[in-house]
Amino acid sequence: MANHQRNTVFEEQAEVLAHITHPADQFIMRVHAPKTAAHAQPGQFVHLRVSDERALRRPISIMLTNPEKGTVDLLYKAVGEGTHLLSQRKVGESIAMLGPIGVPFDLSDTSKRYILIGGGVGIPPMIFAADQISSSHQSNRKADCVVFAGSEVDFPFALKPSTTILPGIGGNAILSITSLEERGIACRLASNAGLYGCYEGHVPHLARDYLAALSDEERAHCVLLSCGPHPMLHAVAEVGRQFDLPTYLSLEEHMACAIGGCAGCVVKTIENGDEKYRRVCVDGPVFPADILPEFA
Repeated sequence: MANHQRNTVFEEQAEVLAHITHPADQFIMRVHAPKTAAHAQPGQFVHLRVSDERALRRPISIMLTNPEKGTVDLLYKAVGEGTHLLSQRKVGESIAMLGPIGVPFDLSDTSKRYILIGGGVGIPPMIFAADQISSSHQSNRKADCVVFAGSEVDFPFALKPSTTILPGIGGNAILSITSLEERGIACRLASNAGLYGCYEGHVPHLARDYLAALSDEERAHCVLLSCGPHPMLHAVAEVGRQFDLPTYLSLEEHMACAIGGCAGCVVKTIENGDEKYRRVCVDGPVFPADILPEFA
C-alpha cells in the first residue's frame, strides 16, 4: 500500500493569491506553490502551517492545480481553532506548506467510467479527478466520469442547470457545478437541506439511482471513487457491494506529522487474510474499500 516514490514531497512557502469566503464558513484559497502544482495528483493533500504561532499543521485536500501557473486551489471549512486561524490569512502572505502528500486515486484504466462521489470538504478530490480525466479525454482517452456531490450547506461553487441527461436521475436534481458543466463533465448535486435543484437525500443514494439505471454491460465498466465523512463512505462502500464494483475511499483523519513518522493516523486493514495497520497519510489516504474492515 505504501507509496515508495522518493523526493516527491516538497516544502514551499506558498503565497496566498486569493482567499474567498463562502457561506457556512467555507473558504477557497489559491496559493502559488509551483513544485506542488507540478507534481500533485487527485486524492493527494497538502499540510499547511495555519499560523506562525501554531507548530501543528492541518491537512487540506487539493481541489485543482495549474502546473503552468504554479497554482494550487484548496477548499476547506473553518471548524476548529486551526482552520479558523487559516481563514484569517490574507492575500500576499506566505504559508509554510508540505505537499503533495499521499497515495492518489488510480485513474490509469482508460476503459473505465469513474463514478466520483464527494461530500462536503470531500468534494475537492472529486473535482481534481474529474479535471484530470477530462484533460486526458481531450487527448483521445476513452475513460470518462460522472460527479455526484453532496452538501448540507450552500455549495461554494457557481451552479447552473445541467444539459446532460443521466439515467435514473430526475425530479428536482437539475443543477451541476458550472466549471464541470462547461467542460462537458456530467454532474449532479444532493442535499438533505432542501437546496434548490438538488436531489433530496444523501449523495450515495443519488449515485445508487444512477447505477441502478445502467445496463449490466455499462455498469461493469464503473469504478467508485469517494471522499467525505465516514458515514457517507460507509454508504458508498455499501453501494459498491450492492453492484459488485471496485470501490476506493479517501479517508479523512486527524494528522500530526502527515509524513508517516508519528503513526498517529493509522487505520486497520485486512490484506491477504493478515491484519495490518496502515498510515492514512502516506499509505493512503486512498484505500480499496474491501481491505478496510471498518467499511465492510
